[in-house]
Amino acid sequence: MGIFDFLSGEFIDVIHWVDDTRDTMVWRFEREAHEIKYGAKLTVREGQAAVFVHEGQLADVFTPGLYMLETNNMPILTTLQHWDHGFKSPFKSEVYFVNTTRFNDLKWGTKNPIIVRDPEFGPVRLRAYGTYSVKVSDPARFLTEIVGTDGEFTMDEISYQIRNIIVQEFSRTIARAHIPVLDMAANTRELSKLVGKEIAAQLAEYGLALPELYIENISLPPAVEEVMDKRSAMGVIGNLGEYMQFQAAESLGRDGAGAAAIQTGLGAGLGMQMGQAAAVQAGPWGARPAAPASMAPPPPPVEHVWHIAENGETTGPFSKAAMGRKVSDGTLTRETYVWTAGQDGWQKAEHVTELAQLFTILPPPPPGT
Repeated sequence: MGIFDFLSGEFIDVIHWVDDTRDTMVWRFEREAHEIKYGAKLTVREGQAAVFVHEGQLADVFTPGLYMLETNNMPILTTLQHWDHGFKSPFKSEVYFVNTTRFNDLKWGTKNPIIVRDPEFGPVRLRAYGTYSVKVSDPARFLTEIVGTDGEFTMDEISYQIRNIIVQEFSRTIARAHIPVLDMAANTRELSKLVGKEIAAQLAEYGLALPELYIENISLPPAVEEVMDKRSAMGVIGNLGEYMQFQAAESLGRDGAGAAAIQTGLGAGLGMQMGQAAAVQAGPWGARPAAPASMAPPPPPVEHVWHIAENGETTGPFSKAAMGRKVSDGTLTRETYVWTAGQDGWQKAEHVTELAQLFTILPPPPPGT
C-alpha cells in the first residue's frame, strides 16, 4: 500500500446524527478544527436535513440519503473551496443537522385577558389556551434567520416567540370575528384555522410551519361565570314559586316533626274530602250534615226605634213602620226632630237617611198651605 493510499484511508470519515432527545431542532457535527475529509460519507436520515456552511457561507443542503463528499456531487462547495484533486486534502467546513419532524403537544395561552365586545354581554374579558405543533419547513432559512452559529438549538429557544405570535394573532382574530361568547365553543375549529392561516406567513419567514393549532378552551372571568351559572340555574328551576314550595316541603320532610305535621295535614284534608263526598252521595233524601260554621248566615240587621220631640215633650219609641204611618197621616214632617240610639243629638227627620226615604213616597205639601 502506497503512502498516498494510506493517507487517503486515514482521511475517510462518517458524518451522521442520531437524535436521542425530544427537543433538539439543530445539532452541529463536531470535528476538531472543523476539518471534513474529502470522500467522507454523509448519512442523512428520514426527518433530517444536513446544511453545509463553509467559512460562514451556506454551501449546500442535503435531504435524506447517503452521500460521498466529493467534487462531483458538491458543485457549490467545489467552487468555493477549489479542492486539490491530487492530494485530496481535508477542507474546513461545518455541518448542521436540522430536525424536520413535528414537535407536538406544545402549549400556548393568553397571559393576560383579552377584551372583546360581545353582542349580548357587551365588553368582556376572555382567556384562552391550547396546543400546537411546529416543524422546520426550510432548513437553510431557519439556520440563517434563527439558529446562527448555535451548536445545539432546542425547541425551548423558539417556543416563547411562537407563543407570542399565536396569542397576538388569536387576539386580533377573536376581535374581528364578532362571535358571541356563548357560541365560541362551537366555533373553536374555525377559529383555529383562521389563526393558523394568519400565523403561517409570519412563521414562513423563519423557515417554520405550523401544521396544527388547537384551541382547547375559551373562558370568562370567574365572577362572570358565576353569574352565568346562576342564570342557568334559574332557567332550569322554571317557576320560582313552585320551587320554593318544593324546597320548604323537602326541608320539612327531613325533620321528623315536620313529616308528622305533613301527614296530619294530609289526613285532615282527606277526611274533609270524604265527608263532602258522603254528603253529595246522600242526596236530597238523605240526612244532610250540619253546615260548617263558615256557611252560617250572617245575623239580621238591628232595627232602629225612634223618639219624637214635640212641644217640649218626647214620645216613643216608634218603629220604622210606625214612623211611616205618621208620615202618611201628617203627624211626622220633615221638620220634626227625632232621635235614635247611636245618633249624635236630635236631628230633623229629613236629615236622617233612614227617615228621609219615607218622605219620598208622597210629595211634600204644596207651598202656601
